[in-house]
Amino acid sequence: MAVKGNIVKISGPVVQAEGTAGLKMHELTLVGDAELIGEVVRAEGDVSTVQVYEETTGLKLGEKLIGSGLPLAVELGPGLLENIYDGIQRPLTVIRDMTGDFIARGVKTASLNREKKWHFVPTKKKGDKVSGSQIIGTVKETPLFEHRILVPPRVSGTLDFIAPEGDYTVEEVIARTSKEDGAQELKLYHRWPVREARPYVDRLEPTEPLITGQRIIDMFFPVAKGGAVAIPGGFGTGKTITSHQLAAWSDSEIIVYIGCGERGNEMTEVLLTFPEWKDPKSGRPLMERTVLIANTSNMPVSAREASVYTGVTIAEYFRDMGYNVAVMADSTSRWAEALREISGRLEEMPAEEGYPSYLSSRLGEFYERAGRVKTLSGGYGSVTLIGAVSPPGGDFSEPVTVHTKRFVRAFWALDSALASQRHYPAINWLTSYSEYVDYVQGWWQSRSGGKWRELNLKALDILKKEDELKEIIRLVGPEALPEPEKLLMEEARLLREGYLQQNAYDPIDTYSSPEKQVQLLTVLLTFYDEALKAISKGVTAAKIAELPSVSELAKLRISVENERIGELPKFLDKALSDVKKLEAQ
Repeated sequence: MAVKGNIVKISGPVVQAEGTAGLKMHELTLVGDAELIGEVVRAEGDVSTVQVYEETTGLKLGEKLIGSGLPLAVELGPGLLENIYDGIQRPLTVIRDMTGDFIARGVKTASLNREKKWHFVPTKKKGDKVSGSQIIGTVKETPLFEHRILVPPRVSGTLDFIAPEGDYTVEEVIARTSKEDGAQELKLYHRWPVREARPYVDRLEPTEPLITGQRIIDMFFPVAKGGAVAIPGGFGTGKTITSHQLAAWSDSEIIVYIGCGERGNEMTEVLLTFPEWKDPKSGRPLMERTVLIANTSNMPVSAREASVYTGVTIAEYFRDMGYNVAVMADSTSRWAEALREISGRLEEMPAEEGYPSYLSSRLGEFYERAGRVKTLSGGYGSVTLIGAVSPPGGDFSEPVTVHTKRFVRAFWALDSALASQRHYPAINWLTSYSEYVDYVQGWWQSRSGGKWRELNLKALDILKKEDELKEIIRLVGPEALPEPEKLLMEEARLLREGYLQQNAYDPIDTYSSPEKQVQLLTVLLTFYDEALKAISKGVTAAKIAELPSVSELAKLRISVENERIGELPKFLDKALSDVKKLEAQ
């Protein structure tokens, strides 16, 4: 019997209702005559407080509030990919066809298409024992992706029926357990509460890097598959384009992109560009392995708070199939602002800068759902969480950034000074860090002839010394530096312009393969070592810097494709030959 009550208070997206004894925390409710979707966030006696995921304009006191008996959950099955949802998994393309360009209040539609038939190929047979998250069949959802049909995590038993290969809708029963096991019917989809992490057998060490194709990330501040990373930066530093690049080029099988509180024009860019981008491995449209969740800044604030949970739950579902999933949350600051607004409506005691006192624990709950795991079916999968943070004024000491640093192990700090110099990605190599270096070192060492860590440390050392020398130059001028240190300044410039910078819009430079990253850095550092020898023989750093072949080294990132990296040593040989000529003069 559904619990029913009457609305007695309305405060923006938060309403209170009396006569609701029996409603549970996080239970889904229908609010008012328009049956707006809401969720219980506080229950005291027969008074319940509900946050509404839609506009409450026009809602009146005395209208009914009805409990559903179920928590806020998402539908997980074929049809997720190539789709765009709002924060509570309503398909926006379907709603547009129903109501036009604006979402009408109270509109309801299934998250997954109920009419489309999917070709199901069973992998189990009658009499087989099954348990939670085991694979019972497959569906070819897109040309890029095989959707593995899972037994819901809390279901187990012996199959007394499984459908033959054929075409089925998501509502048709494709398997059933025996009567002794409760005769539970299995369909192509199931539901799962968004605020509850999906179970797994064991959490594993993240030893394989998530290859992003971005040189400053992969070579200096890598993230492992199953890792958690933050991208903090002020307005205009490139958080969104960095997230786009990671979504487009990372070597995860599935991308879940959450536009959380961002401007509508930024989500429009995602919607327009993702279908045009090609998967680097197959050449197919990137959307064929992507789920988009859009909750822009002009959409209801409560749904923004739910959107990150919706996205990470979908990611965990694909993880349980044995896939590596990357989640881009842009941005968690807007999500935290939604928490702050709802907390204020609930009249909770504010903490620092008005955020609720539980901000830290909520951030921890979110990032804790990253990880590489052994699934219940015995396979292996991972969820990598990449959260953009938008500190006001670029102030990294504000609460969201500070608390986020406690729960992530890689920190890519975007620098407004670098951005103003048109240096992108504007990741500051002096303030960024990654604790995954030791975990992924074995993978990189085996593919770089054992050179990766040496190259990493040597390049960072040059860049750090450059920063120290800048202070001396401010005091005494560059002419006072010894020749070796002048050469170091030139090498640092070469690293910045020829390696750390990367043009997202250049067809060659937008993605750098791991092999090219290693070879290119090897060329630049080898040149520095040989040039130092020339300095010791009396050649000046200025003459070396003026060589045309040195300028060519700075352009290798955009002149040599990934398929032509075998040509890189030729450019090095030419530059070294020119340096030898200077020695002979």
